Amino acid sequence: MDGTLTIAVHDFAAIRRALEIPEEDDILHHLAALPADEAAAKRAWLLEHERELAYAARPAVGARELLHALRERGCRLGVLTRNAHELALVTLQAVGMGDCFLSEDILGRDEAPPKPHPGGLLHLAERWGVAPASMLMVGDYRFDLECARAAGARGVLVNVPHNEWPELADLYVPDCRALHGMLG
Repeated sequence: MDGTLTIAVHDFAAIRRALEIPEEDDILHHLAALPADEAAAKRAWLLEHERELAYAARPAVGARELLHALRERGCRLGVLTRNAHELALVTLQAVGMGDCFLSEDILGRDEAPPKPHPGGLLHLAERWGVAPASMLMVGDYRFDLECARAAGARGVLVNVPHNEWPELADLYVPDCRALHGMLG
């Protein structure tokens, strides 16, 4: 969602500093390894920080048009995000894409293991009754591509200046507008 359907604004280095997480550590994995009381306080801070970002979200280039076109074609659409479910809903409403998804097809960090784990994508495939190989995972980071690969789906990289992970991306397009254009 963030960086794929919306313009990326998370400053992960600043988040790590604020939460006293080493710069090489994954934020969610680090929090999961902390004692419960310390983790709870840091998760609360993270949730409030992300809430501010959710209300200020702006759509990525072509994302709204792409989703509406896919929805009109009858495609099932889901969100697999490392963000919280409640904030994913806020973000999607803020950028005019909330009507493209069923709430139960939006999986946040508490509904599925965080990407790159394939659990969320496999859950959606099972829920929709489709083979993972028939799915496209569209994202802006290697975790999205690794998730797709591990689930047996295809990975599309968008909204980055160039393909930094050619060994993982089945397709690279500069933005959602270009992906929409490819649909014909």
